[in-house]
Amino acid sequence: MSVLVPEDGTLLPLMEEFYTIQGEGFNTGKAAYFIRLGGCDVGCHWCDVKESWDAELHPLTKADVIVDHASQYPSKAVVVTGGEPLIYNLEYLTKELQNKGIKTFIETSGAYPLSGSWDWICLSPKKFKAPRPDILPVADELKVIVFNKSDFEWAEQYALQVSEKCKLYLQPEWSKAKEMTPLIVEYVMANPKWEISLQTHKYLNIP
Repeated sequence: MSVLVPEDGTLLPLMEEFYTIQGEGFNTGKAAYFIRLGGCDVGCHWCDVKESWDAELHPLTKADVIVDHASQYPSKAVVVTGGEPLIYNLEYLTKELQNKGIKTFIETSGAYPLSGSWDWICLSPKKFKAPRPDILPVADELKVIVFNKSDFEWAEQYALQVSEKCKLYLQPEWSKAKEMTPLIVEYVMANPKWEISLQTHKYLNIP
């Protein structure tokens, strides 16, 4: 990606920003402001936002402007997602959000070094580009997308590497939900350290 993002993170390639209800994982059902950054080289074939991959398609936006937009909504929680947001230095963005009393959550594959000050880290590892070992111990939530049966064993490998306080979720990939959800239900009942995450925003028909 040749887009010239300043190393200090004061400008970021913004794909979209919107206020909605969190649809997945531990914070499901809570109102939050979403900031989706462009740029990703992880390359999940089932990604539902492939238009986020090319950072050059998305305008460099002042982090101060993003913070100002987020602060206008009643929920004081922001989810930074992508793309893969940790491609960029997120220290400036997160500090400015927290200075305004806004909690900072991130959704990441963990493939890049952790930057930023976070109130909640959701690690969703991908087979296409493994997470860095140093991000696993600090994850608050491990969310594994289940596309086929082999993903259960793969999920257990990462469950061994996160902290004891980390919440564990299995989530059916949307296009395989009819097939995988019954298997996830059976697996969670047999292995209750795991919980089920569903993409409830898609059932609610919201962003």
